Amino acid sequence: MTMVHERTRSVVQTEAFLRDIVRDVTLPEKMRLRAEGLLRHYPAPSYIWLAGKLEEHRRAELSRLDEKFGPLPPVLGTWLAIEPMFFDDSNSG
Repeated sequence: MTMVHERTRSVVQTEAFLRDIVRDVTLPEKMRLRAEGLLRHYPAPSYIWLAGKLEEHRRAELSRLDEKFGPLPPVLGTWLAIEPMFFDDSNSG
């Protein structure tokens, strides 16, 4: 099972890998153009780290609400039960 920090680093490293492919003129042009096309809509590392930071913040705030007011409505409570997609480790990227 992939851990959230492994997933986050993988997404960030994939962006760097695609950039390396685009810059490597020894690779076939078709491959470089494909990598460039993928990067056009690929999130920048700063957005990935921000998504992780926002998920951590949301989780902390929901936990506080849960502690203060009791069980959250199911639509909010599920956010506490599921694993976040990304995490904030922007200082070690």
